[in-house]
Amino acid sequence: MNKREPILACDRVSRWFGGVHALKGVSISIADGEIFGLVGPNGSGKTTVVNAVTGFYPPQQGRIRFDGADITSFKPHNIARLGIARTFQNIALFRGMSVLDNIMMGRHIHMRPSALGTLFYWVWAERQEIAQRRLVEDTIDLLQLQDVRDAPIEIVPLGLQKRVELARALVAEPRLLILDEPMAGMNQEEKEYMARFILDAREERGLTVLLIEHHMDVVAALCDRMTVLSNGEQIADGTPADALSNPKVVEAYLGSKRRHAA
Repeated sequence: MNKREPILACDRVSRWFGGVHALKGVSISIADGEIFGLVGPNGSGKTTVVNAVTGFYPPQQGRIRFDGADITSFKPHNIARLGIARTFQNIALFRGMSVLDNIMMGRHIHMRPSALGTLFYWVWAERQEIAQRRLVEDTIDLLQLQDVRDAPIEIVPLGLQKRVELARALVAEPRLLILDEPMAGMNQEEKEYMARFILDAREERGLTVLLIEHHMDVVAALCDRMTVLSNGEQIADGTPADALSNPKVVEAYLGSKRRHAA
């Protein structure tokens, strides 16, 4: 089998916040079409990696390349237009809006209204809106959100809200989808549903997925490869079986548990 080219490459990325060295020369290479896991105890630097890739907190050292292009200093909206979408660790949906309207917000980077489009709405703009809605409706079907599509988002259970956030990211038509702890707060049944939807989305949309997750069973089941961080450093890399059996990984998690128990 031919080795797949990396779609995302982080080369010795470092980031400081004041006196805190949040990332210490982290290097990650994710192949096109792969589900790649990024794991580690709380405070290990996982979300800082995501914020560096998406342009919210660019690295002070190192380079980030996406599909061969250097995006290290790109602004978040430019990175989104290249085809990188994300969900958030803490749900970031819009209260007071329906499920459908929240999902439609994911299409904003593809909607470019013009003066002529506004003037001749029924000729051009309506046609564009119909095309946008078609993808949204397909995504609602894919993630089985038909029963809540018109419900106010604030009355939708947490597990379904996570699914709505995934739908909003998918309708942006990303090439790389970053999922920041998509199963946080879910019960076992909800986790199994979400895992299936992630696999279905990769298959149907041809996605590459960067998965940040605490649940090791999920990472082992879904990911082709993974990296483990601890205190901003990379302590293991490889297949889930190899990485999770690494003594440094075992120590990082057992040490974290001991600290919490103290």
